[in-house]
Amino acid sequence: MKTVSVATKPFAGQKPGTSGLRKKVKVFSQPGYLENFVQCIFDSLEGHQGTTLVLGGDGRFFNDVAIQVILRMAAAAGFGRVLVGRDGILSTPAASAVIRKRGAFGGIILSASHNPGGPDDDFGIKYNLGNGGPANEVFTDAVYRRTQEISVYRTVESPDVELGIFGESNIGEMVVSVIDPVADYVELLESLFDFERISSLLARPEFRMRFDAMHAVTGPYAHAILEGRLGAPAGTVVNGTPLPDFGGGHPDPNPVYAADLVAALADPASGLSFGAASDGDGDRNMIVGRGFIVSPSDSIAVLAANYQLIPAYAKGLSGVARSMPTSCALDRVAAELGIACYETPTGWKYFGSLLDANMATLCGEESAGTGSNHVREKDGLWAVLYWLNILAVRDEPVEKIVREHWRRFGRNVYSRHDFEGIETAKADELMAQLRQKLPTLSGQEVEGMRIKAADDFSYTDPVDGSTSVKQGVRILLEDGSRAVFRLSGTGTEGATLRLYLERYVADPALHEVETQKALAPLVALSEKLARIAAITGRKSPDVIS
Repeated sequence: MKTVSVATKPFAGQKPGTSGLRKKVKVFSQPGYLENFVQCIFDSLEGHQGTTLVLGGDGRFFNDVAIQVILRMAAAAGFGRVLVGRDGILSTPAASAVIRKRGAFGGIILSASHNPGGPDDDFGIKYNLGNGGPANEVFTDAVYRRTQEISVYRTVESPDVELGIFGESNIGEMVVSVIDPVADYVELLESLFDFERISSLLARPEFRMRFDAMHAVTGPYAHAILEGRLGAPAGTVVNGTPLPDFGGGHPDPNPVYAADLVAALADPASGLSFGAASDGDGDRNMIVGRGFIVSPSDSIAVLAANYQLIPAYAKGLSGVARSMPTSCALDRVAAELGIACYETPTGWKYFGSLLDANMATLCGEESAGTGSNHVREKDGLWAVLYWLNILAVRDEPVEKIVREHWRRFGRNVYSRHDFEGIETAKADELMAQLRQKLPTLSGQEVEGMRIKAADDFSYTDPVDGSTSVKQGVRILLEDGSRAVFRLSGTGTEGATLRLYLERYVADPALHEVETQKALAPLVALSEKLARIAAITGRKSPDVIS
């Protein structure tokens, strides 16, 4: 098999964000654009010759084309075997599970996560290490440096591989194994939870659930686990067929884009007791009870507080971790349990070293991501099964479980306001002006609230000593409330300003307060400090979650 070296030139802007490189399909479709980035990944590896690579994605538009390109380039790079999910499908948590179970050198995951898909929408690619987790900043920085100097990429001449049939074929000396994308993952989850007890719950006539796969990658996994292994009635999983454009929807499991699910759980006539959804690549989740939406920050706290009910975790948690913008609800649980709670920058890659070192067992992000040490990615279906296991044991509805949690630990009233597609220069200006104010803010009173401290969050990994700076501006108030400003690294066009708002309410008599009403003073403070409307022209957020 002939290896072909193709002359190329660097493309600007191939810097990986929070979770890989994400751009519009039209950008990735440029001749050499994908090839350059893949070559830079392979050039940054050491010792991969003859080893196994895992490859798959969420099935979005361009997924099939990209996989064939990467297979040829993997052969040219000297990999001995590539494990690829049938039809190119592998959810992000399933890819992590396969890497870990099969002892692979690493993996390439093709996804833009919760971003829309289609010829005019988004595509993404990221590299995962041999522990199954996203590459750390040391590696992604090396890849980016390489993208600025690349002059040649290498591929081989070969026909496309048939990905719709299980089995093996060859590209030169490299073996391509088309595997069941579901099997390893189902086996792993069954080892963690009490499937028999969950199955009994789903068999009760008075208990009905709905899982919205949003025409994304989780559909086949949900069909296999919920309707197959656990025996939920056919139709429990809706929108369960992955489509290249996600059926024209936005595969982000929040009250805005999963409004149909929220409405169904709010309608008594639906007879539904429990609802859940997952995103484009299967790593995020949304939990809904009857007329009650569980915030992601509350969800990870409830999971940690109920660890004793879950077979895999009943012996104890080594620690927990959350991203900095996530509410402090998890901290309060950790304090009562007497375990550490680590605060990291946003991005699942920051949890990897803690999980590998057994310093944390459960991890969570406010952006609907929760997971544990079973893989090195957040895991949407894992969170759904964890909740079902709790419901099966406690025999109480979702809302009662959450409200009892608030009575025990207090309520961290929390919301995220997203200002999407802001002109990048204006977003950068806003953050720069805010950072300039930080040294003078401590002790100031703004909108009737006194600022205790203000900083630009930085993090030193307690395992490897690596540092990350400028991870978000924090305004910390004397009453324990917080406002956090951060530019998102998951978009593909313009910039998204995320404003995170949190207020702690201990008194159970005040737990019924409406979230946005409770946070209105923090919204006013944030506007006064950051001048969002004046700088960006945006008078209100695009999405509130």
